[in-house]
Amino acid sequence: MKNLRYTSVTTLFMLLLMSLVYACDDNQNELASDTLVVQDVTQEEIKALQFMLEEEKLARDTYSYLGSLWSVNQFKNIKSSEQTHMDAIENLMIQNNIEYTILPPGQFKDDTLQQLYDTFVVEGTTDVVSALKIGATIEDLDIVDLQNYMDATTNPAIITVFERLQCGSRNHLKSFVFGIENNLGTYTPQYLSQDAYESILSQNRERCY
Repeated sequence: MKNLRYTSVTTLFMLLLMSLVYACDDNQNELASDTLVVQDVTQEEIKALQFMLEEEKLARDTYSYLGSLWSVNQFKNIKSSEQTHMDAIENLMIQNNIEYTILPPGQFKDDTLQQLYDTFVVEGTTDVVSALKIGATIEDLDIVDLQNYMDATTNPAIITVFERLQCGSRNHLKSFVFGIENNLGTYTPQYLSQDAYESILSQNRERCY
């Protein structure tokens, strides 16, 4: 009985110790994310974060709508990824007390993004290739806008987050182009240079996090 009781106590102690170790790992992960906290954010950087939050929302809302029309895996899968992109920007804004607004689906504060959404949901009803081209166009735009904002800042936290989002957008672009070509269509880049576009397509799928 004494040996059994000793074994039970020892087992309980080991389980408690393991739970503390895992808890420490979680805290380390949280501390790692804290290193992305932005210091001394400029007004231009605030505008960049606010705009990119809505541009990622444009992708999410458009893919959600088009996914309801067409049974295409890209829209279902990438829609969830766009929500993750929104969350990454939103977390950065929350950490730094930056004001922002997320309007209901299909509504945008930025007039240009609103016009794009209104156009996309109409053109996306034509056929599945047109819908996939809209997806490619959004990712094409996203890659360029993210790069322009990264070029305009030296803030390491913003650059880190935007680099990860851009990596995801490159993967998304390749996925949409694959879908277009699989349906016997072609895509011509709307924002990227032809060289940059071909370079992205030539790469293997990237690991972004």
